[in-house]
Amino acid sequence: MNTIKPLKSASSLLMLLLVLAGCSVAPIYQKAEVTTPAAYKEVQANSNWKEAQPSEEVARGDWWKIFADDSLNEMESQAMAANQNLKAAAARLKQSRALRQDARAGLLPQVNAGLGANRGRAAPASQGLPENARMPTSTTYNAQLGASYELDLFGRVASSIDAATADTQKNEALFQSVQLALQADVAQAYFLLRELDAEQALYAATVELRSKTLKLVQTRFNEGDISELDLARAKAELATAQSESLGLARSRAVAEHALAVLLGKTPAEFNFLPRPLSRIVVNVPAGLPSALLERRPDIAAAERSMAAANARTGVARSAFFPRLDITGSAGYASASLGDLLNWSSRTFLLGPLLSMPLFDGGRRQASVDRAGAVYEEDVANYRQTVLNAFREVEDNLADLRILRDQTQAQDNAVQAAERAAKLSHVQYREGSVSYLNVIDADRTVLQQQRIAAQLDGARARSAVSLIRALGGGWDSRSPAVATIKHVQVANAE
Repeated sequence: MNTIKPLKSASSLLMLLLVLAGCSVAPIYQKAEVTTPAAYKEVQANSNWKEAQPSEEVARGDWWKIFADDSLNEMESQAMAANQNLKAAAARLKQSRALRQDARAGLLPQVNAGLGANRGRAAPASQGLPENARMPTSTTYNAQLGASYELDLFGRVASSIDAATADTQKNEALFQSVQLALQADVAQAYFLLRELDAEQALYAATVELRSKTLKLVQTRFNEGDISELDLARAKAELATAQSESLGLARSRAVAEHALAVLLGKTPAEFNFLPRPLSRIVVNVPAGLPSALLERRPDIAAAERSMAAANARTGVARSAFFPRLDITGSAGYASASLGDLLNWSSRTFLLGPLLSMPLFDGGRRQASVDRAGAVYEEDVANYRQTVLNAFREVEDNLADLRILRDQTQAQDNAVQAAERAAKLSHVQYREGSVSYLNVIDADRTVLQQQRIAAQLDGARARSAVSLIRALGGGWDSRSPAVATIKHVQVANAE
């Protein structure tokens, strides 16, 4: 009976420890609630609302192909392969995956082997001998295999793994965010460059027109029909157009260099041939606001950051509970190297260690408080990220709507300015108006045409910004529609 009681006690203790190993003191994670409108302010309300599900791992697709531009497609591929910021984000993702693997190693026993020798001499006093006693010097050889394992009683290891897993998922979403940002930056830089090319083309045509006008004025001056004042004004207008054209060339060079860096090249390695921008009209379905929580990688990253902070709260709480480590070692120890592996030289050590700090001056509570505060910060950051996402979508929807109307009004302004310029040239040849009327009319045409070109560029870049704000890509059941119109703006003659 005396033998059975200890066995029952040991079995009960083992069962209790196994039950505790399945416990966790981490708080149950619940995604923070956010206010989601039924529809965007800028689009008609849609009643087909569905609950948002996390989908940060979903591929965003080659959304830039909606513009049907082979040059843009090629540049996007180059950027994805060579951009250094994207490579840095990929390296950060590898780091987080390695940390997750490091955390998972806590679920398995740690085994190590050792081989060594100790040579020493004990102090006489430690053996109860006189101080002048002679103590022999001895050598001990050891060969051991050790193992240790933490029984995860209150979920410390499991919570650490959950936190590392959430961090990895966050970095995966951040990688998607950097990738999407790069794709959008390349597209916007590309359209900006082509917009500047369109303005350069306008100035080239203007310089040619004013050169012809100067010849006409020079002929009339030589014939004595006009004063030198008109001639000086014509020369000034030509020089002004040439100067402004050079200013655009400077801006274009800077834009070209910026695009080269996005593609992972030095400016010396990249040369973009002039290609004026044609009018691009892209209709991108905004979808439901609830879908934005699924599509935006930065929202997914903020949500995963919350999950990681919640898990680390569990790690901090587990410090208040006992920790059980089981350690053991087995091997050989001998005073002679030749006898090291003899059966009689074997040694072993096995035993659990249950530990728990009794007083730490409030350190553990401070860790719990800090973990809770970090979680609260991440909740606020998540909600702010969602608000910013809705604002960005609404901003770009409003931009596209207003730019569409503004472009129509600007087309009318261009047509009216061109008509006025033609009439002023005819009247000047007939001598019914002064040359100042011609100058003002020509300036107005150039100004209105340049504004039209800038609006075309703004519409293309706003379309890119909207796609980026929506998280890239779109539901295949609501395909985006791209309509590309080639608009030729004639100069006044």
